[in-house]
Amino acid sequence: MSVLVLTLIILVGSYCAGLLGSLTGLGGGVVIIPLLTIGLGVNIHYAIGASLVSVIATSSGSAAAYVREGITNMRIGMFLEIATTAGALIGAMLSLLIHAPVIAVIFGVILIFSAIMSLRKKDTTVLQTESPLAQKLKLNGTYPTPDGEVKYGVRKVGGGFFMMLFAGIISGLLGIGSGSLKVVAMDSIMRIPFKVSTTTSNFMIGVTAAASAVVYLQRGYIEPGLAMPVVIGVLLGALTGSKILVHSTSSGWLRWVFAVIVTILAVQMIYNGITGKI
Repeated sequence: MSVLVLTLIILVGSYCAGLLGSLTGLGGGVVIIPLLTIGLGVNIHYAIGASLVSVIATSSGSAAAYVREGITNMRIGMFLEIATTAGALIGAMLSLLIHAPVIAVIFGVILIFSAIMSLRKKDTTVLQTESPLAQKLKLNGTYPTPDGEVKYGVRKVGGGFFMMLFAGIISGLLGIGSGSLKVVAMDSIMRIPFKVSTTTSNFMIGVTAAASAVVYLQRGYIEPGLAMPVVIGVLLGALTGSKILVHSTSSGWLRWVFAVIVTILAVQMIYNGITGKI
C-alpha cells in the first residue's frame, strides 16, 4: 500500500469518526483508535498519540464558540481541570508501562460503557440547591435559554472532582476524551444541567489531551504523517456533524447506530487484546 493511499484511507476513516463523534457527543477517538489498530495494524501507542492531537484540535475549535455563547461554566472547568490534567499525566505514564493487549481490553470495556451512556436518557431537571463547598468556590452559575437565563446549583463537588481524576487517567491511558465518564461526574454526581456539562466538558477535553500528548510526544509516539490526516478528517467530520445536528429533529436513531458500531469495535478490541493480536 502506497503512502498516498494509506493517507486517503485514514482521512476518510477519520472523517467518519469525527462525524459520528460529533452527532453523539462522545468524540471521534472511540472510532479512530480501533480503525488504526484493527483496520490498519498501527501500533496502539501511535494510534493514541494521533487521537490525542485530534482531540486537542476539535476541542479548541468548538469550545471557543460555547464560551462566547455563555453556556460553558469557566470556573467549574478550571477547577475540574486540576483533576483531569493530573489524571491525564498519570494515565499517559501508565500507558507506557502497560502492554498493548491490556490497553486494548481496557479500551474495549470503556467503549461498551460509552455505548451504554450514549443511550441513557438525559435528566433535564435543573437544581437550584447548592453545596457549601460549591458556594465557597463560586461554582454555581447561569446559562442562556430562549426564555431568559436559568440559574443552577452544584452539588457533591468532592465526588465530581475524584470522578474527573479517574476520567483523566482513562483519557491519558486510552487517548480519548472520556466524555461518558465526564457525564457521570457532572450530570449524575454534581447535578450540573446537561447543556452546561456537555459544553464545559468540551472546554476541558483539549487541556486534558494536551497534558497527555506531552508525554506521548516525548516518547516519540506522535507521528506527524499519521496525526495530520487524522486531525483534518476529524475536524471536517465534526464540522459536518454539527451542521446536521442543527437541522435534525431527533438524534435518537443516530445514538443507536453509534452504540451498535462502538459495541462491535469494542468486542473486536477485547478479542484482539485477549488473543494478543494487537
